[in-house]
Amino acid sequence: MRKLVIIFLGVLFCVIGCGSESITSDEIVYNPIDGDVESDSLGLNSHYKILALGDSYTIGQSVCNTCSFPEQLKQKLLSNFFEIKTIDLKIVAKTGWRTNNLINSLEAQEIDENYNFVTLLIGVNNQFQGASFGVYEREFPELVNKAITYANNNANHLVVLSIPDYTYTPYGSNFPASEEIAAYNKFARDYCINKGVSFLNITDITEQGLEHPELVADDDLHPSAFAYEKFVKRLLPLFVEKMTN
Repeated sequence: MRKLVIIFLGVLFCVIGCGSESITSDEIVYNPIDGDVESDSLGLNSHYKILALGDSYTIGQSVCNTCSFPEQLKQKLLSNFFEIKTIDLKIVAKTGWRTNNLINSLEAQEIDENYNFVTLLIGVNNQFQGASFGVYEREFPELVNKAITYANNNANHLVVLSIPDYTYTPYGSNFPASEEIAAYNKFARDYCINKGVSFLNITDITEQGLEHPELVADDDLHPSAFAYEKFVKRLLPLFVEKMTN
């Protein structure tokens, strides 16, 4: 008898390789059932390697060391799935990085090409720092291709997260940037659809920042640990689906 249940409301994986809108929190319910979990309940492995690529939104600027979305994903996997014993998490990200900064960092180091799961969230600093949109159009695809290489050349094991909208924060509300951020996200989403890569929308979570200040970190700009928890609620079912198919 399985002790874990994942309920998908709607067609969850229309986000993968097709033209429908990205999933929202209302379309996925993840319900771990209390009690012992059989080791073969979902067919997960005992060890995983996760690589998270990006900028301040990936490292969790202005939240605790274990509050970023990659760290929270790791914690959720270890605590909710009996089969998973260890997770190696590597984060390559830094506050202020544009796409070219991430590319340069990846080229300057040796990254394993056997990660089970890779995330990519990049582009906000291209917009915020006034870089040409054409730069993003050239460099985002390069980063997607690099990320696929790190995922054992398996495009299905990569998830690209949408860029949060920082204009829905006390500090960011001074900047009329929503339309530009939407343009970045549309380009990234369209490219991922054509590439067969999962694109996960989390922008709508951050668009509640002014109405719900608990979603904003103490710096009045970045997502809070609570906001990242909401990211993970959408990301976790994607991880399970990808690791069990």
